[in-house]
Amino acid sequence: MDSAVLKDFRRRVVGRRETVREIQRGRAAEVWVARDADSAILSEIERECRTNQIPIHHVDTMRQLGQLCGIEVGAACAAASRETKN
Repeated sequence: MDSAVLKDFRRRVVGRRETVREIQRGRAAEVWVARDADSAILSEIERECRTNQIPIHHVDTMRQLGQLCGIEVGAACAAASRETKN
């Protein structure tokens, strides 16, 4: 899956809470994390991805990840969903 899916607000979630929720519900297809995010967030997301066998991609900065998601602020993590939300 290409990172372009992150621009589609119907196919992605942004932020720690929403990303973890998407992973745990089995709806995350892929996850992106920013290397400069808080280490506790990185550890939690990486652990959830390993447990649920979800591919994880790293982006250099939170600002870059925010731009990939089409938002004006930085993002620590984001997930692309397997399904489109209404």
